[in-house]
Amino acid sequence: MTTTTLERTGDNAAKTVGGQTAYDAGLLVLRLAVGSTLAAHGTQKLFGWFGGAGVAGTGKFFTASGYPAGETMAAIAGLSETLGGLGLALGLLTPLAAAAVLGTMINAIVVKGTGAFFAPKGVEYELILALAAAALALTGPGRVAVDHCLPALRNHRLGYGIAAIALAVITAGVVLLTRN
Repeated sequence: MTTTTLERTGDNAAKTVGGQTAYDAGLLVLRLAVGSTLAAHGTQKLFGWFGGAGVAGTGKFFTASGYPAGETMAAIAGLSETLGGLGLALGLLTPLAAAAVLGTMINAIVVKGTGAFFAPKGVEYELILALAAAALALTGPGRVAVDHCLPALRNHRLGYGIAAIALAVITAGVVLLTRN
């Protein structure tokens, strides 16, 4: 039997159903949307699924974009998107998953960098995914997540999110510096 209660936090009242708040439901929807989208993009790069080019084809794009060892970089991007996306969708190691997605999207934005904002030539899509990952790094996954079942990760801290964003920015910067 599901119970409905009113939970007070500060000046805000949050209605809960079975202990879950609207915030938890919203974070779940966001995680599933962003995570599954990124995981699908990663499998395009890794396996050629969903009309993707696979590692060889994506590697040619990476080489043409100035990255050394294009196929290796394609595999790294594919793994970052696939594993980061799955991590976000599941709410597993959420700050680290968000860092993988954010770092990859920073590279995508810089490489695409057409100076336009709106799709199809602009960076709006990549920017939304990057900002959603950053938001999830900062907020945590909510209570409907694998992290909530792990004692060490049950209580998300803002510091985890800030560290994840810093890791993503630094790593993306290092990778971008390898480009010709």
